[in-house]
Parts: sequence; structure tokens; C-alpha cells
Amino acid sequence: MEDNTKSEVSYIDLGTQPCSNENPSREDSSLGDLEFLETDTLEVRRTTQEERIVSVFDVAAYVMNRIHECTTMKLHKLLYYCQAWTLVWDERPLFRENIEAWANGPVIRELFNFHKGMFTIKDTDMSLGNESLLSERQRENINEVLDFYGDKSSQWLIDQTHIETPWLEARKGLDQTERGSRVIDLDSMYQFYSSLK
Repeated sequence: MEDNTKSEVSYIDLGTQPCSNENPSREDSSLGDLEFLETDTLEVRRTTQEERIVSVFDVAAYVMNRIHECTTMKLHKLLYYCQAWTLVWDERPLFRENIEAWANGPVIRELFNFHKGMFTIKDTDMSLGNESLLSERQRENINEVLDFYGDKSSQWLIDQTHIETPWLEARKGLDQTERGSRVIDLDSMYQFYSSLK
């Protein structure tokens, strides 16, 4: 719970504001809060969906349905880049889980615990996650990332993250092969990948 709060603080520090969900005037409405929310305009509902931060499992399900099979190591790196570039393009995280700076690059612990012991993962293995929760904009972001990074090998992705500032900062003071579970800071990701735009 504490780590998620950190993510929220980082999210706010990026200069973005949570969706205000301001509704049209209620002066003439006799509807209660719940009824009014259910009758909001399509535009307000769309905005709410666009700003929803989903689970890493929802994103992983979508990624796996596009690429069908890959190493678990590659999946984590692809998810890392999905998070990084969504921060840059939309100034908000894509998924709520933290990304840790492990010796082999960025890893999402919750997903690792789900597939622990597996070297490769298939789309049929993704029993958790609901890709239908992703907005059209989130899907577009993920597709852009997969178009660029999707054909890269696991080792290329590991090597790439190892020369980039966010992983290096989170690993400061640790040997390259030493175990570590420090969280890669969202602000660090935003600053670094924004500079590459």
C-alpha cells in the first residue's frame, strides 16, 4: 500500500492532475449522486476512462494477445517501456504497480510472483488481467511501444535498460549482478524518456 502511495505522489509531482470529473450543473436535476453519474455525458465518461490507471495484468494480457509468446524477461521489459512512454506521452502512469530495478533489469514483482518458475510465457498463460479495461489511448501507446521494442530480444532489452538512467539511479551503490529491489522512480523515468522525444 505504501509503494502505491509513492506512485501516486510521483504521479502528482509530474504536474498532472487527477481527472476532475466535473459534471454539468445539477441545479435542475432531482437525481441523486449515483443516478447522476450514471447519466453523465459520453464525453465525461470517455475522459474518465482515458485517465484510468489499470493493473499491470491488464496491460500484460493485451501485450501477450499481440505477441502471443515471449520470455518472461522480455515481457517485463516491454511493460517497463509501456509505462515509461505512457508517462511521457500522457503524463500519467499506465499501470499502478511499482517497477523494481533487479540485476536483470526492470521487473514488476506482482507479475513475477504470478509466473515464477516459467522461462517463457504464452498468451494462454495470462489467466489474470482484463485487456478490455484499457482505453483506446492506452492501447495506442502500447502498440507504439510494441512496434518499436517488440521484435527486440530479451538480451537487447536488458542491455538497453542497463545503460539508461532510471535503472542506473535505482541501482546506485549496488554491483551490476547484486540482488536489489529498489523501485524505479516514475519521475526519473519521465525525465529521462522525455529527453529522448
